[in-house]
Amino acid sequence: MLEIRAKLEKEIAALEYELRNELPREILKARAHGDLKENAEYHAAKERQGFVNARLGQLQKRLGEFAMIDLAKIPRDKVGLFSKVAVLDVVRDEEISYELVTSEEADAPNGKISTGSPIGRALLGKEVGDTVKLQVPGGAKELEILRLLTVHDLK
Repeated sequence: MLEIRAKLEKEIAALEYELRNELPREILKARAHGDLKENAEYHAAKERQGFVNARLGQLQKRLGEFAMIDLAKIPRDKVGLFSKVAVLDVVRDEEISYELVTSEEADAPNGKISTGSPIGRALLGKEVGDTVKLQVPGGAKELEILRLLTVHDLK
């Protein structure tokens, strides 16, 4: 979780630098070219400024949400954030391993799925032995939970 926080803080710092240093220079330089109505450089810089402001707001909100995660409140015997879970795809008779992570860390080809993904949402709160049925873009899935390691087991 510290890695995610550091990644967010690094992006925030880069965007704040751009917003406070680079974009004002670009806007002043574009203004010097004259008529602002037909000045593409000026409009591009102002548009970028709006994007950077919006992205900063998103990142700061997300960083605040991370500060509120209380690992002690994550269940010890149920699937939750940072759990590693082995499931049996009942339809395909195939064992699959997932690690439930935040959206910033999601990497589905490597088994890291977001708690907000369809499979992640379906698994949250379930225990070993539970079976979940869900609809995914590729069709219906039925997963039986075989093994579970929670964030508490992984410390």
